[in-house]
Amino acid sequence: MDNTSITYVYDATDIVMGRLASKVASQLLKSHQSGTKDKVIIINVENAIISGGKDRIINDFKARYELNHPRKGPFYPRMPDRIFKRSIRGMLPYQKKASGRAALKAIRCEIGCPSHLSLDELPDNHVLGDISEIKKDLPERFMRLGEISIAMGAPGHRWKKEKGEA
Repeated sequence: MDNTSITYVYDATDIVMGRLASKVASQLLKSHQSGTKDKVIIINVENAIISGGKDRIINDFKARYELNHPRKGPFYPRMPDRIFKRSIRGMLPYQKKASGRAALKAIRCEIGCPSHLSLDELPDNHVLGDISEIKKDLPERFMRLGEISIAMGAPGHRWKKEKGEA
């Protein structure tokens, strides 16, 4: 069993959320089954996209969110990083196996890009994840995860750029 674990860093900008979530879930399950205990950090999750028409996407997310009882659940998130992590959780055997729960603990979703994770220079034991097989052209109709969160009532000032910023 190898004690060195690698942290994979994925940039979710302009990538379909389901494709990246599926890749990350399968990668983490394989690593936990092999005993390497790798970790994954996904940055810029507010720029991940969901394909489809705006009305359909917002209605689907609002129906999921409003299904719950405020105190009893099911609790569905509104923030983009929590939505992304919840979609990965749906692809893991979270409730049935300890490997699914361990894989979920090894995932960190970040709004924006933290200063220590600039894609130019990554820290030791951090590797940029390979997205070549899931990177496709943008679909004709899509919404970004940040836009969906704002439509559901999340505080968008936390990740929206001001007009003066690049």
